[in-house]
Amino acid sequence: MDLYEYQARDLFEKYGVPVLPGIVADTPEEVRAASEKLGGVTVVKAQVKVGGRGKAGGVKVAKTPDEAEAAAKAILGLDIKGHVVRRVMVAGGARIAREFYFSVLLDRANRSYLSLTSVEGGMEIEQLAVEKPEALARIEVDPRGGLDIAKATEIAKAAGFPDELVAKVADVFVKLYAVYTGEDATLVEVNPLVLTEEGDIIALDGKVSLDENAAFRHPEHEALEDKDAADPLEAKAKASDLNYVKLDGEVGIIGNGAGLVMSTLDVVAYAGEKHKGVKPANFLDIGGGASAEVMAAGLDVILNDPQVKSVFVNVFGGITACDAVANGIVKALEILGDEANKPLVVRLDGNNVDEGRRILTEANHPLVTLALTMDEGADKAAELAAK
Repeated sequence: MDLYEYQARDLFEKYGVPVLPGIVADTPEEVRAASEKLGGVTVVKAQVKVGGRGKAGGVKVAKTPDEAEAAAKAILGLDIKGHVVRRVMVAGGARIAREFYFSVLLDRANRSYLSLTSVEGGMEIEQLAVEKPEALARIEVDPRGGLDIAKATEIAKAAGFPDELVAKVADVFVKLYAVYTGEDATLVEVNPLVLTEEGDIIALDGKVSLDENAAFRHPEHEALEDKDAADPLEAKAKASDLNYVKLDGEVGIIGNGAGLVMSTLDVVAYAGEKHKGVKPANFLDIGGGASAEVMAAGLDVILNDPQVKSVFVNVFGGITACDAVANGIVKALEILGDEANKPLVVRLDGNNVDEGRRILTEANHPLVTLALTMDEGADKAAELAAK
């Protein structure tokens, strides 16, 4: 779960990371009131979960409450890379002397944590990594040892911080790492981390991604979820405990096991190149169990996506045998009734596959087409979607 900047700011403050005061507002009038309360120069910042806000006009400096209100009128309702601004944060101003970059993230490839740090903050990290890779220090952080003051000092020196700032930034790095581990995050990023003219180190902007697999340890994280902004299909799937991610395509995908589903996405995308460029419409992993209820819940989510033109059910029978999966599909179609109104291509393989295919053949449902292989199923599903 990605957090809004104001939520990241609040977490930083909780862990002692130096931040500026900030007030969330939903209307120009609330922005004016916030500016009056903070006093002095303020910054009105769009709250969207996407980068590039400044370039898009989503961040404006205001010297007076009148200017803050005017800025809010310009920012609220603004479309930034497909994200419409519904809320802003009014933050206190700072006199910036220098801008830096710091992040700690999960390095899945190396099964470790990784710190990315640079004395050249402010610009997008992807751009910096391409244009000036030498300016970005990449330091592994062993999860067993963590990021203590010694490791933080190593990171600061590797990134090229001046000697007089090493101790200051190292202290902030340790606190940011405490956010990372304490909240079970997969990313904590500050861009920019600034040195003010007064000599203070402040986290001026923050990005935090939380690991939803650790939600059971953090019941308070539920309050951070923006349910109004959530995709309704993803919310529906989540309520049914389904692993679902909506994509921009036309072929609905159901599989059992994340690896199989990922492979199915690739195969469907490849097959779609021959059929008007259709693409996968979602990632949906029903897990090891394919009961009628689970299959019905999965089909219900996918069939309610207006972009979906066909569905590819790709299941490898293991612990749950193919006959159980086939019965689940037949009963799911009965449960859904008229809501099942798009063609389904079903490929079964593995444990008890012959019985599973027999069940589907005898059911003879007009929407169901059997495929013997994954490639055949993907091609047929793409063809049906293109029609």
